[in-house]
Amino acid sequence: MSILHISLRGSKDMKIESINTYVVDAGWRPWQFTEIKTDSGITGYGEMSDGRNPWGIVGTVEDFKPLLIGKDPLNIQALFWDLQRMAIQSKGGIASKAVAGIELALWDIKGKHHGVPVYDLFGGKLRDKQKIYWSHCGTSRARDYEILGVDPLNSRQDVINLGKEVADKGYTSLKTNIIVRPDSPLSHPPEETYVFFGGFGGGAGSTDQGLEYTTDKQTFINYELLDVIEDHISALQEGSQGKVTIGLDLNFNFKPQAVKKICNRLEKYNMMWVEIDMYEPDGLREITDSTDIPITSGENLLGITDYRPYFDKRSMDVAMIDIPWQGFINSKEVASLAASHQINVAPHNYYSHLSTMISLNLCANIPNVRIMEIDIDDVPWKDEMIGGPLDIKNGVVDIPTGPGWGVDIDTSIFEKHAWQKGKGPGYLSLPK
Repeated sequence: MSILHISLRGSKDMKIESINTYVVDAGWRPWQFTEIKTDSGITGYGEMSDGRNPWGIVGTVEDFKPLLIGKDPLNIQALFWDLQRMAIQSKGGIASKAVAGIELALWDIKGKHHGVPVYDLFGGKLRDKQKIYWSHCGTSRARDYEILGVDPLNSRQDVINLGKEVADKGYTSLKTNIIVRPDSPLSHPPEETYVFFGGFGGGAGSTDQGLEYTTDKQTFINYELLDVIEDHISALQEGSQGKVTIGLDLNFNFKPQAVKKICNRLEKYNMMWVEIDMYEPDGLREITDSTDIPITSGENLLGITDYRPYFDKRSMDVAMIDIPWQGFINSKEVASLAASHQINVAPHNYYSHLSTMISLNLCANIPNVRIMEIDIDDVPWKDEMIGGPLDIKNGVVDIPTGPGWGVDIDTSIFEKHAWQKGKGPGYLSLPK
């Protein structure tokens, strides 16, 4: 049954009938979804994907159910604040993501009920198309090329070829991570390619967030990691012939002293931005003041209370907003606060295409979008869950026009690819 057909069956007496959650195996990380069914036949979907704590998030949704069953799903603000107050002593993190998954499903219901896209509920759209960048470019291939059905990245020439592929497919921007190869310029190179994610877990000795350290798996001396980073970025620029701007995501891997050195090394390249996450606005401002490269941050922040000190101190040039982690209400407020500080935003969209459609609804409705993230290399069934591939041309995608988030969700795909309990957290990539 189509979204539009269901939307015509909505009634003013609608009630929430049931709430289901899904934890889905997306190859190297889990995705989590909410499904809220109503007694009028309308079903709404939200996403709250977290690669490391999936069962904590869906468990929190279970805890929230007594506040939701039997309630009017169209009265979103009241339900949102009921959930916020229930979780007030656990503000942020897992609780915030669970609230977001519920809230996003409610907006989907409301859009379907009225037969309009979610952005129309907020006054309409400012644009018909949105520029995107190829995210985790090379990262996913370095980690799971077998799942993707592509060639591995084992050499500098492989990275050059990838840069050419990005440009040939019409993309004008990409984002990558630190990829360490057997032929990287190191005194102690790894046997196999891996992605440097020390900030997320790397064994004993990897917590220092510096450029030099020794673990049981990898040794970095004499700032050789700077050479590894420059070699990777220069190979992408060479392959794309300088026609693609490059973002480097450093995640939580470094402290300000190291990030400043990295930015200094990369200023001669065609950088879109350097992205770094930290819970310290003065430290981030120190980085921003030290370089001409735009600094992007904020995917880990939740709500205007978190973002305000960073904006007040002008700690970032571009604010990353994760909608599945903080919901549409918070994301709209953060975007407005950013606009008041003359700061553009970029949706953090390292998830399924439900998140893509949610993010596009936000992009449609706010005036200060820098660009939007999409992972091009991903699990082969990513398009199936929304009924087919997105229409991406020259790095641009159409704003959806259907009711709610604009897509029908095939939950049989979720059930077919269930994430098994006991499987380790996503994103970890250790050298061999």
